[in-house]
Amino acid sequence: MTTLWNSAQLRAASGGRLLAEVAVRRVVFDSRQVAPGDLFVALRAARDGHDFIAGAFAAGAAAALAEHGDDPRTLIVPDTLAALHALGAAARDRAPAKIVAVTGSVGKATVEEMLRLALRAFGPTHAADASFNNHIGVPTTLANLPADAAFAAIEIGMNSRGEIGPLARLARPHVAIISNIGTAHIGRLGSQAAIAAEKGDILDGLEPGGTAVLPADSMFFEQLRKRAPRVLAFGLGAADFRLLHHADRLSRIATPLGEITLRLNAPGRHLAENACAVLAAVHALGLDLHRAAAALARFDTGAGRGQRRAIIVPGGAATLLDESYNASEASVLAALDVLKVHAGRRVAVLGDMLELGEHGPAMHEALAGAVAESADLVHTVGPLMGGMRLLLPAHLRGEAAADSASLAGPLRASLRAGDAVLVKGSLGMRMADLIQTLDSAS
Repeated sequence: MTTLWNSAQLRAASGGRLLAEVAVRRVVFDSRQVAPGDLFVALRAARDGHDFIAGAFAAGAAAALAEHGDDPRTLIVPDTLAALHALGAAARDRAPAKIVAVTGSVGKATVEEMLRLALRAFGPTHAADASFNNHIGVPTTLANLPADAAFAAIEIGMNSRGEIGPLARLARPHVAIISNIGTAHIGRLGSQAAIAAEKGDILDGLEPGGTAVLPADSMFFEQLRKRAPRVLAFGLGAADFRLLHHADRLSRIATPLGEITLRLNAPGRHLAENACAVLAAVHALGLDLHRAAAALARFDTGAGRGQRRAIIVPGGAATLLDESYNASEASVLAALDVLKVHAGRRVAVLGDMLELGEHGPAMHEALAGAVAESADLVHTVGPLMGGMRLLLPAHLRGEAAADSASLAGPLRASLRAGDAVLVKGSLGMRMADLIQTLDSAS
C-alpha cells in the first residue's frame, strides 16, 4: 500500500492532534466508500459525519478526521471542512504536478475525463473518479493528489456566486479551461453575464505565467480574455484550436502547429469541441498534440452523459442515448443534434431543466423548434417540458408525465424496433430511473 499521508504530515497540514501513528492511502468523506487504509473525514452536512466514525473504523479506516473523539486514530481539529481544505492546500504545495482546472456550464466532467486520458500519455495523472467539483469535492481531489503525480485534472463547479474563485485559488492551476458559458443556474445568479463573471473567477487562481483556454465563440470571450495573461482560444470560428470539420466520430482540427485528425469513440460535435479545449491545454503544457490526439481515441462517454447502447424493445432492438445525468439549454441542444442524425424513428424523452428561476418557462419553450427538427415522437417529464410539448405539432406529442415513474410504462410501450431513444433531463427529475426501466427489459 502506497502511503499518501503519514501522521506527521497530517498533523503538520491540519494543525490537529493525532495520538496514533497511521499510514493513510486515500481521503474519503462518504463512510459507505471507506476501504482499508482510508482517512475518513467526518463532515457536518445533511447528516453529521461523526455518527459514522465507528462504522468507518470497522470498515478498515486507518484514521478519522473529526472535531471530537476518543480513538487515538482520530485527528482532532476545530473544523473538519477547514481541515480538509488545509489538506488539499498542503497536497497541492508538495506536488510537482502540472494542474489543469476546468469549469463551464456544461461538459466539465467530459473535459476532465478527456484530460485524464490525454495527460496519461505523458505521465502519471490524477483526477477524481466522480464529479467532485464543489467546496468538498475539490479539496478532497487535491488531498488525494499523489506526491509523484506528473499531472492533475481538477473540475470546479458552482451553484451560487462566489464559489469558483476560492476553489481556483486552492487548486492554483497552470492551465484553466472554461468549456462554455451557458444558462445553467441562471435562476440563482440572475443573468448569463453573472454566470460568465463567476466562471471567469477560475482565472484568478492561475499560477504566474499560466494559460487560460477560452471558448472563442462565446459572447463573453473578450471579457474573459482580459482576465488572463496568456490565452488560447478554441471553437468553430477564429480560434487557435478550431474545429474545421466533424462527422460522427471523426474531426479535423486546426492548431498552431498545423491540422490534426481526431477520432473519438463517441458521436457529437460538442464532444469534438471539448477535445479542442483539451488539446489547447496539452499545447499550453508544451506536450505533443499528436500523442494526445491518439490517446483521446479511447474516449467514450460515461453513464448518463451520452452513452449509447442497444436495448430490447417489442419486435427487436432500439438504440438508447443515455443523457440522464443532467440537463441545461446547451446540453439539451447538443443531445438533440446527436439524436437528429440517427436513422429510423427518433424518440426524445425530455425532463425539466431545473434552477432556471423565472427564466424557466421561456427557456423551455425556446427549445420547441430544435425538438421538432430532431425528434419524431416526444415524451416529457415535468411541467416546464410539458409546456414546451404544447408548442410541438400534434403528431410529435407523446405522453406528458408529472414525474419519471409515471412515464415508465407508457414510454416502454411506445418503443419499437429500430428506434433511437434520447433520455435527457436535470438530475432532480430522476431520468436515470427511466434508463433503469429500459435496461431492465434488455
